[in-house]
Amino acid sequence: MIEADKRKAIFLMHHEGMSLNDISRGLGVSRNTVQVIIEQKGEMPVSSRSDKIRIDTDLLQRLYEECDGWIQRVHEKLVEEEGIQVKYSTLTRMLRGLSIGKTQDTRCDRVPDKPGAEFQQDTSVYLKELAGIPVRLIASLMYLRYSKKRYLKFYRVFNRFRMKCFLHEGLMLWRYAAPQCIIDNTNLARLRGTGKKAVIVPEMKAFGKQYGFSFCCHEKGHANRKAGEERSFFTVETNFFPGRRFESLEDLNRQALEWSTVRLDNRPMAKTGLIPAKAFEYERGYLIELSAHLPAPYEIHERGTDQYGYASFDGNYYWVPGTKRDDVKVLEYSDRVKISLGRECLAEYPLPADDVKNQRFSPEGMPAPRHQPNNRKKPSQEEEKRLRAMSPTVDAYLDFALKGDAGIQRHRFIRELFALTSRMTSALFIQTIERALHYGITRIETLDRIALLYLNQGAQKLPYVGVDGSFRQRDAYLEGSLTDAPDFSLYDQMLEENNG
Repeated sequence: MIEADKRKAIFLMHHEGMSLNDISRGLGVSRNTVQVIIEQKGEMPVSSRSDKIRIDTDLLQRLYEECDGWIQRVHEKLVEEEGIQVKYSTLTRMLRGLSIGKTQDTRCDRVPDKPGAEFQQDTSVYLKELAGIPVRLIASLMYLRYSKKRYLKFYRVFNRFRMKCFLHEGLMLWRYAAPQCIIDNTNLARLRGTGKKAVIVPEMKAFGKQYGFSFCCHEKGHANRKAGEERSFFTVETNFFPGRRFESLEDLNRQALEWSTVRLDNRPMAKTGLIPAKAFEYERGYLIELSAHLPAPYEIHERGTDQYGYASFDGNYYWVPGTKRDDVKVLEYSDRVKISLGRECLAEYPLPADDVKNQRFSPEGMPAPRHQPNNRKKPSQEEEKRLRAMSPTVDAYLDFALKGDAGIQRHRFIRELFALTSRMTSALFIQTIERALHYGITRIETLDRIALLYLNQGAQKLPYVGVDGSFRQRDAYLEGSLTDAPDFSLYDQMLEENNG
């Protein structure tokens, strides 16, 4: 469609005596189009569709209500019952134009981009490989809206305590906070309600007060209220993950910290060219400066001390100095634990790597305790390794037994199975395991009976065991030989009565 201004220019050029070819070349319009426009005297043609479909508004409203708002069914009834041949896209456009049905979503609040006004926090779930093994991880990202500074960290589990630790770490890294933290309607911080009517959990409200900010939930369905946060996760997916390999959660978080606080801080934003590090220098004057001595969040766990002086926490065992065996309090921080008795801190330990379990820890610089924790699990890796090395049959049987029976106790089963190898020859053991694999047997008692069956059938012979004849000279044997013989006459009488 040729614009009205260009049409008018073509007509005026022709009126001044310019040829059709010169007008066509000068304005880039075909000669035939120039001639048609001149015939129309440069005016926009008034066109009306002869096939335009008109549908009564009352009919549309009635069908929409009858079909409970399902537009696809409204379209079917118009075509099949009313005989109106209308395209589905045309019908939806007409319904929108007549404001029938669902109204358009209201736009999220538009807030001016002021320095020091707010920061945002959100999470996103990813499935990433750690040392080649897929692991479900939760990414938490904090975003300072005006200067675009970011802080990123990954967790296996993200709860209210982890949220407080994450916010503390990020804000203390910045050393500044904005008066408002925009979040979605997560129950980690929201007690009830949504959006402006949301009531914040008192615990989280008190936490934010320490740093001078308050939580604010955006309206439900208005994720664009924190569009910078959503865009940041897109950048994580398209810029941080590609081409990087992660050996552990600690390695992932180390790379995430360097990427979010160093690389992105000094990289110009694509559209505006803003550099977060420089913008933050300006924004600091509008933010709330934080004291370097703000206490880190922690959780308290009540634990008992076993007879060997260990307190268990998160699958590991920590030695409690002293000779007392009282109940203690384990204070869990984001990176360490403190063990206290009353008001006295007895020991402090750094938290081990995320995948370290069933280990014991004692204070550095002190001799390691001689005893093992009371309830420490005994691993069975060595026994399993030796069993699998015996034969492919035993290896296949272990795969079947450990994966096929969900109720089996892995370590106990392996230790009991390994104990069988010391009570019979290797050939008999392998023959027993082969039969157990064929019939799907996992009970140790049944394995014993299978081995005894083979022995009774003569398939295997018991190994010769030498007997020392000097046992007859032992005091216990001599004393037993002087006792009276048991009286079995009662049983003989019972047999005669039964036979009679």
